[in-house]
Formats: sequence, C-alpha cells, structure tokens
Amino acid sequence: MNDLDLFSDPYGDGPPPEERSGRRAQRRGRKRQRRRKSSGRAAALFAMAFIVAVFGTGGVLGAAWLDNKIHPPDYKGAGSGNVTVQIKDGDSGSQIGATLEEHRVVKSTRAFVKAYGKETRASGIQPGFYQMRLKMSSSAAMALLLDPKSRSGNQITVPEGRRAVEIYQLLAKKTGIPVGDFQAAAKDGQGLGLPPYAKGKVEGFLYPGRYDLDPNGSAKQVLKQMVDRFLKEADSVGLEEKARTARLSPATVLTLASLVQAEGGLPDDFPKISRVIYNRIAAGMPLQFDTTVLYALNKRTLDVRERDLQVDSPYNTYKHKGLPPGPISNPGPEAIEAAVSPKKGTWLFFVATDPTNKITKFATTEAERKELERQFREWQKQNPGN
Repeated sequence: MNDLDLFSDPYGDGPPPEERSGRRAQRRGRKRQRRRKSSGRAAALFAMAFIVAVFGTGGVLGAAWLDNKIHPPDYKGAGSGNVTVQIKDGDSGSQIGATLEEHRVVKSTRAFVKAYGKETRASGIQPGFYQMRLKMSSSAAMALLLDPKSRSGNQITVPEGRRAVEIYQLLAKKTGIPVGDFQAAAKDGQGLGLPPYAKGKVEGFLYPGRYDLDPNGSAKQVLKQMVDRFLKEADSVGLEEKARTARLSPATVLTLASLVQAEGGLPDDFPKISRVIYNRIAAGMPLQFDTTVLYALNKRTLDVRERDLQVDSPYNTYKHKGLPPGPISNPGPEAIEAAVSPKKGTWLFFVATDPTNKITKFATTEAERKELERQFREWQKQNPGN
C-alpha cells in the first residue's frame, strides 16, 4: 500500500463513519429534547385547562350553593287549591316548614324558616288544623297561619270525669259525625291502639283535655287521637311503673282513679278519697258509691233512691265488695296520681256536703258520717231537685 492509500476513502467522499454516527446521535438528541419540551408545554397547557375547568365549575357551583342559602327555593304568589295541614303543639319554625313542604304548601323548609324568622308574631301560631293552599310563597303561608279564619273551628275540650257515652255526644255535636259511628269505632280496641290491660274497652282511656280535631277525620281517627294522648301521658308519668310500686295492675289503678274522679269535687280532696277506697277495701267493707250505681243505670243525678240501689249490675258497689270491673269515667292526671299515692289517714267515709261549692268532708266513725249526711240533706232542702 502506498501513501495515497492511507488517505483514500473506501466509502466515498466525506468524514469517516465514526464522525457521521456522532452527528446523527446529536441530531436525535436534539429531536428528543424538542419532543420533551413540546410534551411538557402540552401537559402544562392541559393541566392549566383542567385547573381552570375544575375551579371554574367549583366557582359556579359555589356561587349556586351560596345563592341557594341566601335565596332558598320558594314559590311566588298566594297559591291555589286547598289542603288541610296540622300544626302540632310545640312545633318549631323548622318543623312547621317541614310539614308545609311535605304537603306541597311551600317549596322548601328553608324558605319558610327564613320568612318565620322575619315575622315577629311567628311564636303566636297556634296548634290546630289549617286550611292552606298549594304552592304558596313562604310569606303568604305565614300570613295564612296567623289568620284566625284559616284555622279549623273543630277545637274541643273534653272535661275530666266524663263517661265514654257522654264524650261521644260531645264529639258528635262538634264534628257532625253520628254518635253511632263513635260507638262502632269504640269496639275496635286493637285499631284504636288500646293497651292490653284495657281488654278492648275504651272507658277510662279517652284522655280528657283540649283537642284540635281534623275536620276531615273519621270517628275512629278522633277516638284514636284521644287514646294516643292517654298512652303518651301514661308513659310520661310512668303509670305502669307506679302501678307495680303500689302492687296494683295498671287496669286497677285506672279503675280506682275513675272512682276518685267521679266522687271528688276538688283535686286537693283526691288523695283523701283514694285513701277511703283503700281503707274500706282493706276492712272488707263495700264501697257503696252512688256513682257506680248511676254508671250502671247510665244516669246523672244527686237524688239516688233506694230502688236505684237494687240494680243488678257488677258496678253496683252496694251489692258487690271491692272495685267495679272497670273504670266508670275517664280520669285526669290528678286522679290517676291520687290512685297510686293516697294520703295517709283513717277515714272510712266522705260526703259531698255542699256540691254547689264542691265541698267534701271526711269521717272515720259512723256517728261522724251521720252528721255529714245531715249536712248534705240540709243542702238538698236549700237546692230543690237535687
């Protein structure tokens, strides 16, 4: 090989292969860098777009949430149609709002609560049944609740000590429902929710007090309302627990309470009348209560005759010792409490010496009883017909 061969290019003109390979590698590296930069810019742009989308949507949603809180959904105007809504005793503004929303009176509870909070007379809303309209604005609903004309006139107060048959008559007069419907409904003890110890009879379980009656309610619904009230009150005072403490059944307590209610004039006398019942039963004496005889006869009078005392009935406590087979009236809370908490004493007799002023006097001996009887006869002379 000559010297010229040392410089000859066997691959043709240009640099040697090693040099060309190095340049190609550099070009590939620059391309990869450009691709990475391009990808980085795209990723950054995508990330920015994503953030804008998310936070932009969040801003919209946040604004909508804030607007919903400040301006909750509400109808406009006075509404239309008619719906009966019950506002219960002790209901708060939010509870009233929930009831109205449930009946489609207002669009949202929050809107009503907002209107309720602005109304200075809101606390004056009375429990009862109201004739409302559908789809009313919350302010219009508030105005209607404060309007006495929108409230049902079916409010009734059932006095303590009334018999079931007397309560049916009161309810029939108030509601226009026939007495026979109440009598029929009273036979469905299970449907009324009576406790097992009632043995299917409503006497004693129609709790006295004030009631708001559903103008569209049935006889059964009205009686169930009263039974439900009894169960609630009995639970709140611990009737069954107190009965066990007194070693009595709940049914016995209620029967005893009905006698106390029927015989008593003033609540202060109830514990003493209860003690007389305990003492007479413990002594083996018949109770000899006119009220039980009159219950058997379905009469109301202070003029009980000898022939009345001969009535053949388990409720005749002149003929039968111990308590009658069930309540003879529907007692109130004071009488029920007196039945389980009689006052200490040795009394065996009591006489209403002045029924006009509800004065009852107590005695331990027969001689004392006769003197009280004389005072009662004197009152009868001064009050003919009694």
